[in-house]
Amino acid sequence: MSRQLVFELGHRPAFGREDFLVGPSNEAAVAMIDAWPNWPGPAAALSGPAGSGKTHLAEVWRAAAGAVRLDLSALGEADLPALVAQRAIILEDLVTLSDREERALFHLLNLVREEGAALLLTSRAAPGHIEVRLPDLASRLRALPHAELGAPDDALLAGVLVKLFDDRQLRVAEPLIAYVTSRIERSISVLRDVVEALDRASLSGKRPITVPLAAEVLQSLGRG
Repeated sequence: MSRQLVFELGHRPAFGREDFLVGPSNEAAVAMIDAWPNWPGPAAALSGPAGSGKTHLAEVWRAAAGAVRLDLSALGEADLPALVAQRAIILEDLVTLSDREERALFHLLNLVREEGAALLLTSRAAPGHIEVRLPDLASRLRALPHAELGAPDDALLAGVLVKLFDDRQLRVAEPLIAYVTSRIERSISVLRDVVEALDRASLSGKRPITVPLAAEVLQSLGRG
């Protein structure tokens, strides 16, 4: 049987506030983002495992605050006064820093406070648990207002999965949702990969998205 040609049109993830589903694992983080600009300080931090929704919430805040993004790889070389003049900055995926990066981050935190700007940090570990050698920076990180995102529970995973299908104008039955959510990691980024793969498999094979198709796709992704 010939297979349908699938054109690579791409699909832009929906990252608006209304697109973020709230559950027990993320409600504190959502509340913190929604509270801006009434944060207790000029900087705040989100932490959580990969796929928990940090990037989505950072994008929600970027849109609300008109923030610019600072890549961690550029931190040591960045023109920090020029960045702070933009009034709001996002620094994502904070991990172990070099000495130069530690000094730059400490300077950035000071400038944000002095200039009345805003800074959002994201990381997998809580900011107070990131190992740094500069004592003053360690103290600043521990003092940041912080909200943690946990791995999504079954209800949140199912809700996100339904929404991802809806974003592609795909309608699927409840057994398909239950089947997929019971067989994958608790990660929203993994859900996106699975939905994209199911959409492509459905188009190329001219097949409806059903449990048998999901079983094949999950197997091909190493998640069967």
